[in-house]
Amino acid sequence: MVTEDKAARFYPVTKALLGPASRRLWKTKVTGLDGVPDSGPVIVAANHISFLDSTLLMGLLPRQIRFVGKAEYMDDWKTKHLFPAMGMIPIDRSGGSASHKALDAAAEVLDNGGIFGIYPEGTRSRDGRLYKGRTGVARLALRTGAVVVPVGIVGTDKIQPPGARAPKLFLKCEFNFGRPISPTRYKKRVDDGRVFRELTDEIMFEIRELCGQEYVHHYAGKPDSGETTQTSAEALRAG
Repeated sequence: MVTEDKAARFYPVTKALLGPASRRLWKTKVTGLDGVPDSGPVIVAANHISFLDSTLLMGLLPRQIRFVGKAEYMDDWKTKHLFPAMGMIPIDRSGGSASHKALDAAAEVLDNGGIFGIYPEGTRSRDGRLYKGRTGVARLALRTGAVVVPVGIVGTDKIQPPGARAPKLFLKCEFNFGRPISPTRYKKRVDDGRVFRELTDEIMFEIRELCGQEYVHHYAGKPDSGETTQTSAEALRAG
């Protein structure tokens, strides 16, 4: 069950501060944002190349976006309030499958008509290539009926590369929002296990077109201990 804690209530304030600040600190080009539905459940599926990706997405989208992250970050004073204020839903990875818990939390956000953000690769790309998407994004779309908006992110890896402690200022980046993908035409085949891979591959193809990265048809390596929390429990898992 997704609960609203005190930190999450500060999301509007955090967004109001980060949105204008991010536009002043970096030269951000945005395309296709008007194609994001004004209401109803939406899955925002993007490539993942920098720790900044989630922060900038939050500042750009007119609606609140939620992610899932490790509950352990709630034990660290540096992230205890910051990540929930940015829309993170903490997931306890003990006593069961983190991907199942993440899927349930994401489904609740969407069932309530919200926006859920996910990186289908499950981790940040460390070599600039786009990796095979995990099928959790398709399973979530078919379970909830939410449309999927693919996003191609460009340039944030130059602003804050994986492993860098702080971002570089005044560099360029792009957030290219694609046409919404409806899972409706796949609904009749929901009992066919292949449908999850087909829908996921369609989403990844659109992301590739929007970001221009070289596509590699195998999964990215496991994230290291410094990986960002917004990997959506390794993209809600499932191969």
